[in-house]
Amino acid sequence: MTHSSPAALRLALRLAAPDTADALAERLRPDLLTALSNRFGLPEEMVEAVTGPGGAALRAALDAGPEAFLIRAAETGDPVIARALWKARYRPAPQQSRRARDLPDLLPAILRAADPTDPRWEDEDGLVPLLQDEASGFELLPALTGPFPQLLSFALVRLAPFLPLPAALDACVALVQLAGAEGLLAFADGVERAPDFDLGRPELLEVMRAAAADADPEAFLRERRPAGEWTDPAALRALLMVRNGADAVAKPAALDWDLVRREHARLPFETGRTGGRQSGNRLSQLTRWEGCPDDLVMECFRADPWRTSRGAAELPFEALVGPEAAAGKVPFGEVLGRSIRTGRLPVERVLAEVGPATEVLNALPYDHEPTRKALAGLLDRLGTDPVNWLTCYARMGRARGSVAELIDDAASAGSAKKRSTTWPRPLEAVLPATPPEASRAAFLSLFQCASEEAQIAVVPHFDPRAVQHLLVYGDPAPAVRDAVVAAHGVSAQAAQAATTALSPEKLAYLLDLDEPQVDANLFFHRGIDQRERERMLAGRLRGGGTRTVPEELLNVLREAHLSHHRHWLIAGLDSGDLGVARTIVGRLKLRVPAARLRLLVAVWERGGPDAVREILAMDRLPLTLRRQTEKLLDVPDGLDRLRARLAAEEDPAKLLAFLNKAPGYDGDQASKLTGDGIPLPWPDLVAAHRSGTLAPSAAKDLAELADCPRELLLELLSSTPELGRSNLSWPQLALRRGTLTPEDVLNRAAPARQGLAHLLRLLNSADRQANQRAARQVDRQELRTRAAALTAEHLGSDPEAWAVCLQLLPTFAGTLTELFATAAAIVRPPA
Repeated sequence: MTHSSPAALRLALRLAAPDTADALAERLRPDLLTALSNRFGLPEEMVEAVTGPGGAALRAALDAGPEAFLIRAAETGDPVIARALWKARYRPAPQQSRRARDLPDLLPAILRAADPTDPRWEDEDGLVPLLQDEASGFELLPALTGPFPQLLSFALVRLAPFLPLPAALDACVALVQLAGAEGLLAFADGVERAPDFDLGRPELLEVMRAAAADADPEAFLRERRPAGEWTDPAALRALLMVRNGADAVAKPAALDWDLVRREHARLPFETGRTGGRQSGNRLSQLTRWEGCPDDLVMECFRADPWRTSRGAAELPFEALVGPEAAAGKVPFGEVLGRSIRTGRLPVERVLAEVGPATEVLNALPYDHEPTRKALAGLLDRLGTDPVNWLTCYARMGRARGSVAELIDDAASAGSAKKRSTTWPRPLEAVLPATPPEASRAAFLSLFQCASEEAQIAVVPHFDPRAVQHLLVYGDPAPAVRDAVVAAHGVSAQAAQAATTALSPEKLAYLLDLDEPQVDANLFFHRGIDQRERERMLAGRLRGGGTRTVPEELLNVLREAHLSHHRHWLIAGLDSGDLGVARTIVGRLKLRVPAARLRLLVAVWERGGPDAVREILAMDRLPLTLRRQTEKLLDVPDGLDRLRARLAAEEDPAKLLAFLNKAPGYDGDQASKLTGDGIPLPWPDLVAAHRSGTLAPSAAKDLAELADCPRELLLELLSSTPELGRSNLSWPQLALRRGTLTPEDVLNRAAPARQGLAHLLRLLNSADRQANQRAARQVDRQELRTRAAALTAEHLGSDPEAWAVCLQLLPTFAGTLTELFATAAAIVRPPA
């Protein structure tokens, strides 16, 4: 008996050659049955009965989808297995659990295979009484054609009010086939006698009695069944699920909308609310299906405009121009984009007829070239006259008509309405930048569809907020951007820099300006990388040369939130600029002696001993350091001595001693060093780990750093940590960064069970970006190939060797590669 995880069992069976895997599966039958029982939600003995003998059958069950296996179990015709299936919860994935009864093909398969003469089906603990107690309306649908008269009658009473007439007659035919005319008559009598039974169709009882009295009841019923209607079980199930209020019902492939209309006319789908929830609108489910007739969509829309607009697969054009849209009950942002892209709504008609114009403009798909082209054609009317554009913006907020009407109105110079010659209600730029809303957002989108000539003519008349919106959230051509700067100056570029929403191209443009306020805003708002911060705080210009760090940047350092942005100030540790140094010393308590000395050395190198005196006079550094440094200021070799003291503090042995100290409340020792800008002596730390002088806790902290070298990570794999629930353990971080490869873990991670756990997490992890998915897929394939080659080399085709390997896995202290070799040596000891 092995205690390996189900994942390890599955992996072994997939790596082994087919014949070996079959023999191994048979060898590990108890373990595999336990794993399959957990996956399928059935007792082990039932899994074994369904699977059958032989290792190949076990492997097939392991590789089968849970749904397929459960249907196969349903087809056994075993009443005990059938009851267990109805109660089972299976696992489509290790962390997911679903009810087997929710599989639409499960109960039909059970009933098709059932032998009604077996009394166990209808015993007190049989499936038939269980279905009568637990099954919901649409779940009982397969019983209408099943082999049990009692269950069929029960289902017909429950479902008849909601069934189309053809389906009800099909149930009557099935009842005649099972119980004869007498059974049909008895059912009709029972319904009439029971005051609580209502089939919803008085004529159905009359048809039943007439059929029972006929010489051929089945033929009588079939003659009255409309041919070709509701013959698809999937369509009937979907209809009843919608009636029952089920969520996310899939549209059946063969659906006759005329039949759906008739059912709606007979028994209207609800369109109201249930218990204060929105789920009472049954008709809304139909509108989500492609091809739903416009009349049904509009009926649902009038009852619930907002939800219907959001959910309907196709929204008729009349919904966009009716009173509901005018009252703001249509979310244009969700409707127009998808409908215009798919061609269901012609963009020209939307621009000409749908309003209000602001909401339409904010909902259009501007990445859709036909949309931009249609708008550009309308905007030709405004030309290059700034008054037309300013008037358009001024009237936009109150315009209730369409986009075309708004543009025509703004371009009509002869109108009696007031025309705007300046930007209405101007606003200053905001720091940080915030996206435009309402009329400003609509105008920005509209403006960017205009010709470059028109944009150049109009941007000088923008207010500062509109300038900021254009530069940050728009994508102006270089000529338009130059026109903005020519008209509004550096303040426009500074406003553009106050955001995180900058493309790499825009960021490079702003950095190349070397403007103090632009740099300050980028530093504060953009989240530039640490190297750029170091450059700015050293006064190095992108265009060459240096300068004294401007006051604008110093103000950013003074305002920085130290809990989040301590590294902003640390970026100036080696600057030497006196203003930067004063700010750092005034705001930070440098925790590492080397950091204080680095700052003093840099200040002396740039500003001389007098600049150092200013720093010491702030009375913010430790007293001993101040006294020692003051003695050096008038000594000819004072700077060299200070450098020597810095070198002593940065000596690898001293940094190692610092790292090995027990961490305090303020974080681990490695973070203190890096947080104070001290570079780590990685070669010496690797050597310390090899010699055993680096504390294990310090090694773990170092492994979590992004720049931890591969050499140290490989050494640390000999004590691979537990995986945990997240992907934040250092091996997972290193694998995601690419510092470690899967083969490194395969060959060097110990103990073996931890290495395997990390590899399985890697194999099963999801990658959000396409390029990551492609790279990871290559890694996974290479890992599988390498693992298969190793296991084939050591374990070969001997199932006993594989079994020993799995048995050793939970407690084996070495690597996976060593585990394979050890298992082989146990089974086949060397001569």
